[in-house]
Amino acid sequence: METATSLSRETASRARDAPGINSASPGSRVFPLKDDLPVQRTPVVTVAIVVANVVAFLWQLSFDIQTSALVGGAIPYEILTFRDVGPPDLVPPPLTILTSMFLHGGLLHLGGNMLFLWVFGNNVEDELGRVRFLLFYVACGIAAALAQTLLSAAAGDVLVPMVGASGAIAGVLAAYMVFFPHARVLTAIPILIVIRLVYLPAGFFIGAWFVLQLLQALLGGTGSGVAFFAHVGGFVFGWLLVKVRTRLRARTTGR
Repeated sequence: METATSLSRETASRARDAPGINSASPGSRVFPLKDDLPVQRTPVVTVAIVVANVVAFLWQLSFDIQTSALVGGAIPYEILTFRDVGPPDLVPPPLTILTSMFLHGGLLHLGGNMLFLWVFGNNVEDELGRVRFLLFYVACGIAAALAQTLLSAAAGDVLVPMVGASGAIAGVLAAYMVFFPHARVLTAIPILIVIRLVYLPAGFFIGAWFVLQLLQALLGGTGSGVAFFAHVGGFVFGWLLVKVRTRLRARTTGR
């Protein structure tokens, strides 16, 4: 246990799981600003999640981001063994999967995640309803963490803490693509020193994001500091959940 603790301290700064901040993807070089779909009701849950992430980040800044990743991040070894390698976690593992979803590795990490959540989360919440959206968000985050945990175990990289909301947000992106594929997303595209604003179809924007995450994951993105398999896992799980819901609704309504 002393060896594991020592190694986990050394790897704390490699906290990962950021959609569009450290990866060469539409999320890193291309930024969604808003969509053209109005919401029918105030996105209370989306706002609450954003606020919770900001408050959690302020807590991280109050002492040390690296230490916060160790005590609140999802460490694959701890998730697989239910054993805390130290320093003492905020909650017993594997419940650290939940706390890790509200922690981030830096301001850009937080900002990128919350931008994606704000642009795409409100309409998905509108479609699913508040309670179902919250359950969906958490379920996608758990699935994403488990996907990255299995990949880390296969790669022998089980002591690196995972932090960030991007796995859950990837599930939200999948739901948005299923529900609103033809919505238009105002996108900021930096070209040298000029930023061009372009409306892109949501299906294209999100589909391109997912393909690039998948390519990064398959082409050896494990050492990049970004949890690409968490993005892929959260997206696929969210897509499956929404597809199942759609089929069930179709059966009950007879359409």
